[in-house]
Amino acid sequence: MFSKSRINEPGPKAGDKETQSEAVADKPASSAPAVPPAPSSAAPKVKPPASTLSSDIVIKGDIKSTGDILVEGTVEGDIRAHQLTIGESATVRGEVVGDDVVINGRIIGRLRGLKVRLTSSARVEGDIIHKTIAIESGAHFEGSVQRQDDPLGGSKPAAPQAAAAPVPPKADKS
Repeated sequence: MFSKSRINEPGPKAGDKETQSEAVADKPASSAPAVPPAPSSAAPKVKPPASTLSSDIVIKGDIKSTGDILVEGTVEGDIRAHQLTIGESATVRGEVVGDDVVINGRIIGRLRGLKVRLTSSARVEGDIIHKTIAIESGAHFEGSVQRQDDPLGGSKPAAPQAAAAPVPPKADKS
């Protein structure tokens, strides 16, 4: 019924005034700007499920996500995610960074997070930099704990710059 030329035209060409008035009345309702923002504003509210790395998987490399990750397997590399859960059977050898980090398994490396929780089954060998921390009875931890207001940003570059700043005045004095 429809020809290619009619589909590409902006409006109906029929001489029928009733059809044209219906099309004009329908256009604002169908192309109203209120319709597209509703799905886009609703989309951020719907949170996708966490990405799960099962217990039989071994990853050699870094992992980055803006979402949530549940690790049950072995990762040899750094992990960065919004919410990160390390399962009881998991082992991570590398730096772990996240807004909300829950450790049930084993971490060998540095841990940085806004909110860090070590459960009773956690095994951590490395330093923890956090804003808030909770360590349950029975958790094993070997390393240092340091509180920072912003543990996710600039903790690596800040230390070398602070160490480098005093060196030039010492060189000038000598």
